[in-house]
Amino acid sequence: MTYFPQTPDYTGLNTPIGVEYDLADLTVHGTIPADVEGTFFRAVPDPAFAPFMEDGGAILSADGMISAIRFAGGTVSAAMRFVQTARHKAEMAAGHALFGKYRNPYTDKPEAAGVDRTVANTTPIWHAGRLLLAKEDGRPYRVDPRTLETLGSYDFGGKLKSETSTAHARIDPVSGELFMFGYEADGLGSTKISYFIIDSQGNLVREQWFDAPYCAMMHDFVITENYVLFPIYPTTCDAERVKAGGDHWVHDMERESWVGVMPRYGDVSEMRWYKGPKGVSCYHMLNAHEDGAGNILFDQCLSNVNAFPFIQKASGLNIAPQDSGGRLARWIINLAEGADSITEVVIGPPGDFPIIPADRQGRPFSHGWMLTMNPDMQGPPVAGGPVGAMFNMLLRLDFTGQPVQALPLPPAHCYNEPVHVPSAQTGHDGWLVTLVDRQDGPDAFAHEIWIIEASALGKGPVARVEIPQRMRPQVHGWWVSAAQLAAAL
Repeated sequence: MTYFPQTPDYTGLNTPIGVEYDLADLTVHGTIPADVEGTFFRAVPDPAFAPFMEDGGAILSADGMISAIRFAGGTVSAAMRFVQTARHKAEMAAGHALFGKYRNPYTDKPEAAGVDRTVANTTPIWHAGRLLLAKEDGRPYRVDPRTLETLGSYDFGGKLKSETSTAHARIDPVSGELFMFGYEADGLGSTKISYFIIDSQGNLVREQWFDAPYCAMMHDFVITENYVLFPIYPTTCDAERVKAGGDHWVHDMERESWVGVMPRYGDVSEMRWYKGPKGVSCYHMLNAHEDGAGNILFDQCLSNVNAFPFIQKASGLNIAPQDSGGRLARWIINLAEGADSITEVVIGPPGDFPIIPADRQGRPFSHGWMLTMNPDMQGPPVAGGPVGAMFNMLLRLDFTGQPVQALPLPPAHCYNEPVHVPSAQTGHDGWLVTLVDRQDGPDAFAHEIWIIEASALGKGPVARVEIPQRMRPQVHGWWVSAAQLAAAL
């Protein structure tokens, strides 16, 4: 193909942009809080070239771009760069797309043989003075946080043996350790999972491997103070299907889900598997913690089927989002009992992109935030993002009995995932920073960064920053304070 297909993956808000830029002295409406001093890093998938074959998963294979929204002394600037992955450089040299279906190297052009396929387009991760851009199908890429220059694929000084690494790392708020894993760790369709720990100085200190019950998409995981949990949902890969040119992922509604639980610093031989319901799916998890009574409480955005349209199509399914049984679910895992079962309690509405204050990671917590659809919405949602529709309401969920707070958007507006910025003021809940898109016409969009008081959503944004550049939806973001950036390696 010499043009981008006129499909939802490449039109509207998902229209490819592919522009690197630097924007200074952006227009600010309102007052930027003193706490918001640092950089909001965003991972943005944006394909440099049109695909040469039909691929429903192509939106997940778009080239990674790193966006930096910088706040300094009340002023704001923005920059965007492609992550110079081996894949991106190979296609730029060729002048056209070389890689075929999502996570299927058997459909690539011959010139792509042996080239690392990851696009590093999912999550910016900040740890121990380093900025990494991650996608779960490969190792992360390191990027200079000041210049956004790509420094290369990162394997923690040659210590990481896994071929893959999650885009959802967990940082312990007390020890400063980074907990990560990689699935399909030694190749396509493999059940091998690598679990590895990086100390607070950025050194990989331990890597262990174990087998999952089956090869499944493992997008996220959670830690508690003493345990690590590996959830397995039945979106599965079959190596023979991939070799035959088929789809990497098919969702199996008749297969059980599982959660592997082991001590954080234990041996993988101590892994205990708990059986969950059949057919369920989850991409993002709020948190997990121990309740002091022998239970782990594991909170996740759960649905009864995989939400991605291209995975449903490959699976012979056609279940609309409103019929998917979405909910914020708490799975209660009893460590003392001999049974392998899980108890579920619904603790919140359908939605996604849940976040908590970083200092409550793996610990008991009182509240969090997530995105959802406004049930009173007038008109259709903005089309865009990997599942085809963007969220238009921000929630603050309180788990101490206080009411839910909501900040709905006007028609033709949508949120991207927010990041939480802590406050230096004792007792203050900090701030949320998020990109808000506004659709002004079939192919006309405007974009603003909003800063919202995290405990008072109803007040609306305290500051809005205009971005005079067309922007594509992000996947995930990360807040890095000015003090952290000053210590960058």
